[in-house]
Amino acid sequence: MADFGDLRVMMAARQSAPARRRLMIAVARMAGLMALTLLKMGDERSRSWWRTGRQAAAEADDRATLSWMYAQEAYQLYYGGDMEGAVELARRSQQLAGGLPCVGPALAAPLEARAHAQLGQSAAASEALASAEVALERLPAEERLGSAFGYSESRLRFHSGNALTHLGETSRAREQQARALYLYPASDHTDRSLIRLDQAMCLALDGDPAAAASHATETVVDLSPEHRSALIIFRARDVAAKVPETREVRVLRDVLALPAGEGDSGADQPGDRGRH
Repeated sequence: MADFGDLRVMMAARQSAPARRRLMIAVARMAGLMALTLLKMGDERSRSWWRTGRQAAAEADDRATLSWMYAQEAYQLYYGGDMEGAVELARRSQQLAGGLPCVGPALAAPLEARAHAQLGQSAAASEALASAEVALERLPAEERLGSAFGYSESRLRFHSGNALTHLGETSRAREQQARALYLYPASDHTDRSLIRLDQAMCLALDGDPAAAASHATETVVDLSPEHRSALIIFRARDVAAKVPETREVRVLRDVLALPAGEGDSGADQPGDRGRH
């Protein structure tokens, strides 16, 4: 907020046209970071910051930043359960980029694929995944990084595997999951655990509930308590909810402190916000 206040002071002063444009882009990006921070906190005020960021990017006539804003906002709709809205914003992000090799489409296309997968739209999801591969390939090397302003191959493999898991295409999903785990550093506990839970779901879909439950249990137990986020527990519960009762499933329920027969369904919940 202090940094954003400094930007407002600078904007109020007389600036050359190029300097003002650079400042407006900084305002847009700062607003986007503020929105992402509030999104992770579950604070609905994030929505007003998306609007601020879009207005600043539009005033700067910066299609790359505007595309990035729409891509990031699409995640808010996705994590809120509005899959159709997420698809709409993700597509708008890609259209606004207009062929520019920038982060917006690289962020938006995998998100569109995941939303289509949640809706059971296999053909549309596959088309979006193909677009995601092209977008990453065209992205400059300096933007292929794990930050709010970049997108990496590891994240694409994670997101592709997640979409394919929801589509039930377990063989293709496993290929993406294996590549993602190879690329992610061991220090990234959250995303690596989510990938492993997608692997567990694939085992369940392939008719091996015992292996699915054991894999999910191992994933949770291997994490230190401070890394067992609400999102990871939610995804592990989703595995427990989708497999028939076995000894291994009962162990998983005990680890998750779930009564027998209880489980949640769905893909994401508010605790997932901000995890791309």
